[in-house]
Amino acid sequence: MSRSLLTLALASALALAGCEREAPATDAATPSAAGEDSAAQAHAFSPEITAADFAELTRTLASDEFEGRAPGSPGGEKTVEYIKAQYERIGLQPGGENGGWFQTVPMVETTADESTTLRIDGPKGTRELKFGDDMVIGTRSGQDRVQVADSELVFVGYGVDAPEQGWNDYAGLDVKGKTVVILVNDPGFHAGDETLFDGNRMTYYGRWTYKFEEAARKGAAAALLIHDTAGASYGWDVVKNSWSGPQFDLRAEDDPEPRLPAQGWITGDVARALFSAAGLDLDEQIAAANRRGFRAVPLQARVSFDLASTIAEKSSRNVIGVLPGTAAADEAVIYMGHWDHLGKHDGAEGEDTIYNGAVDNATGIAGIIEIAERFATAEPKPQRSVAFLAVTLEESGLLGSKYYVARPTFPMEKIAGVINLDAMSVAGPSRDFVVTGLGSSELEDLLKVEAERQGRVLVEEGNPAGGFYFRSDHFNFAKAGVPALYAKGGNDLIDGGTAAGEAATRAYAAVYHQPGDEFDENWNLEGVVQDLEALYGVGRVLADDPKRWPNWYEGNPFKAERDAMMSR
Repeated sequence: MSRSLLTLALASALALAGCEREAPATDAATPSAAGEDSAAQAHAFSPEITAADFAELTRTLASDEFEGRAPGSPGGEKTVEYIKAQYERIGLQPGGENGGWFQTVPMVETTADESTTLRIDGPKGTRELKFGDDMVIGTRSGQDRVQVADSELVFVGYGVDAPEQGWNDYAGLDVKGKTVVILVNDPGFHAGDETLFDGNRMTYYGRWTYKFEEAARKGAAAALLIHDTAGASYGWDVVKNSWSGPQFDLRAEDDPEPRLPAQGWITGDVARALFSAAGLDLDEQIAAANRRGFRAVPLQARVSFDLASTIAEKSSRNVIGVLPGTAAADEAVIYMGHWDHLGKHDGAEGEDTIYNGAVDNATGIAGIIEIAERFATAEPKPQRSVAFLAVTLEESGLLGSKYYVARPTFPMEKIAGVINLDAMSVAGPSRDFVVTGLGSSELEDLLKVEAERQGRVLVEEGNPAGGFYFRSDHFNFAKAGVPALYAKGGNDLIDGGTAAGEAATRAYAAVYHQPGDEFDENWNLEGVVQDLEALYGVGRVLADDPKRWPNWYEGNPFKAERDAMMSR
């Protein structure tokens, strides 16, 4: 899951509480040099999807040896070589650049000086905000120094300009040179107003990435989001961990979206004090921002900062393996997952500083490898090609998948559908199957058939206000018009029901984007095997029928693009 973050309800019972122990694979070993033939043969893999195989893959990817799989790091390079070795072992064909396994993703690594402070000068004096405790800030500009002096602070509500919704928080406002202060989520969320936007389900306007892009389009000098756990669906520690250390981005020439000189977050307590100093009540202003006709409010304060950053141009790699189709090899079904996580952070002696990312997202990569082996060994071979895309830089804003969509190895109009695996459920079998963004595309019709075979029902995510459909790599394909499915095991566990599922969700939330997201031998992987079997079944139907072209359901905002590509 991205630093843009898949948490609580979306985790869908991803942790351990009360689960049966799953026996680890016999003779499994963590490779001393990922990608070596000896490492690939250390575990006897089955052609079927099995808990033992899944455990071996996840255990290895989440081991300390891979150092948290940060892009551009030795651990990141070890990761892509390991994935390549698994693709080779299975018998896939290289699907990357120049006949190889990889697609190079140029990136910029930016590490902010965490001694940076924000100085707020207001009617009640000056306050210094400290990095990590009070705020986080960074730049995507590629500049090693960004200085902002006496920039007027202005509250712009949710920072949304949505003509089709009749909503513009920037109406009548010139923000050039100013710093905008913005709420997370959509208009209507904090007021519980179901008549605004898409009711309780977050739209793309609620995403922090959109808010920063819109502020850049308006010409702001900087933007600061007000953190609140309910609106963001994650706590301040997640923000702090995600924005500290090296931050990765595409080069400006590879990304058409506008960029601010600087952007960041402030805590809710800081925001409350800031508004109070201006004679404003934060709660009253939030209520006003949830009503049509809201107008931006000056905060009677100015912000200054001198942000120094270390800039390095590096690259990371997507890994692409393909099982060529027998009749329509130029068309593809894509399985995807992100291999990257947060790497290593500084810490005190004896402290665990490796963010292993076992659930997020060693499980997803293990899943696509297991599905790939099932396809490669099954007969007959599929008529369409099946591609297995392990992307980088998801935790930095879905960048590896964004780069792939801009430079695809299969044209978008030749992709029948995309199935994304991110943070699989390891809490045991469930009666339900969570479809994030339920009601989006006809891929759900195929999944429903597979779920019913297993005696399961499709349900939406427990927190649709979290906007999770926009928080993982399938979203870049969706924006391009390609139907994309993101589904995993649910919360109604066979063993313990929803109480056990909710306990597992809470347990995972406690380690999400923390060093504690580690492989655990006590995981019950019986459920993830069911999930993978069902997702394999969806792709198998698509791959075996070149006449089948799923579309988005009527009313979905991505349908027009799909219709246009199909007409071509």
